[in-house]
Amino acid sequence: MASKLIFVVMDGLADRPIAEFGGKTPLEAACTPALDSLAAKGSGGMLRVIEGVAPESDAAVLTLLGYDPHKYYTGRGPLEGVGTGVKFKPGMLALRCNFATTSDGRNLLDRRAGRTLTSREAASLAAAINNKVRLAKAAFKFYASVAHRGVLVIKDRKKLSASITNTDPAYEVRNGIPHALSSFEKKVKLAAPLDSTAAAKRSAQLINEFTEKAFAVMEKHPVNIRRSKRGLLPANTVICRDAGNKLPPLYNLSKKYGRKWALLADMPLEIGIGGLAGMEVVKLPLPTFTASDYKVRIEKTLAALKKFDCLYIHIKGPDLFGHDGDYNGKKQCIEEADKFFFQPLLHDLFSKKVNQKTANTVIVVTADHATPCGMKGHSADPVPFILSGGRIKSDFVERFGESYCRNGGFGTIKGNNFMNKVISLL
Repeated sequence: MASKLIFVVMDGLADRPIAEFGGKTPLEAACTPALDSLAAKGSGGMLRVIEGVAPESDAAVLTLLGYDPHKYYTGRGPLEGVGTGVKFKPGMLALRCNFATTSDGRNLLDRRAGRTLTSREAASLAAAINNKVRLAKAAFKFYASVAHRGVLVIKDRKKLSASITNTDPAYEVRNGIPHALSSFEKKVKLAAPLDSTAAAKRSAQLINEFTEKAFAVMEKHPVNIRRSKRGLLPANTVICRDAGNKLPPLYNLSKKYGRKWALLADMPLEIGIGGLAGMEVVKLPLPTFTASDYKVRIEKTLAALKKFDCLYIHIKGPDLFGHDGDYNGKKQCIEEADKFFFQPLLHDLFSKKVNQKTANTVIVVTADHATPCGMKGHSADPVPFILSGGRIKSDFVERFGESYCRNGGFGTIKGNNFMNKVISLL
């Protein structure tokens, strides 16, 4: 009987040695009996997601799924838009956005408004922007998604171009691939055209006009007045990145591999990519990024496994703590995922009551990129992976961790070769 696949991506999981952990990474310092049991029964290795690039999750996820990002990446904005519910059409320009905090609309205090903005507060701010901001020469809609995240979609009869720079200073596009910067000036940048076309010049002008007018609306908004009174950073500025004006022509994974795929994801980006790749998107409640999220996710995972051959599961938590430089929080987050997701998952799959279908399940656990706590951002470091179950033979890796997987039986694999390797083992 053919194997089933559970492909779990723990966002930003990989890290670097932490002195306070005795030279271990947060993953290695964490108590993870379920993940370690998978490692002991299976085989490990390291994955170079995109060689020489500190990737954003968009290009990284495409790579993990087997797509060459140099061929298929067309900007994060449209991917986020689709995952947020935008019916993306030709002529639209979409950008991924953050609600951020500035002192004056320009000097950046925090790129994520202290990471304390609730989705409800964000929705209220987005409604105010949509009701009160008007662009002189185009129409737009701003979508709040999860917490401080959002999507800006501009549409007009005149041609718009994605060849513009970001206003978010932490990211830039290099050779067509978005790259996280290790250091940057803490100022909201002005969007600038990357070529001499009228469409690029006009698109940059529209982004700058939106940024200025949105700040004027949000600065005195009741949400931010209340936040300031509570000692929280106001979400008074929108910063944008990774413009796109077309959807990537992704091939259908289910048709390519002859297996039915489903996706369970915390964030709009992964939801957008999964939908475009032909996966059935399993609806989940908005994440709280706490242990309470896992109960429904386990239930949904086990239900989906009965209907689908391959599941792609995205767990956002570790990345948040990496960006905050909180190595203790990252360690605890990994432990919670092990205790409340992986342990009940393995118990259900491999208990004595399990049937033959789930006995043949192959489980992959890896990361889309490293988010080292010491950097508070993404890096180009390779990430660990383990494969366990099915026909996969055990190597001598007994724990799931960076230093253990470096000596794993799979060695080091290039990112966009990984999915084909996994499928060949089913």
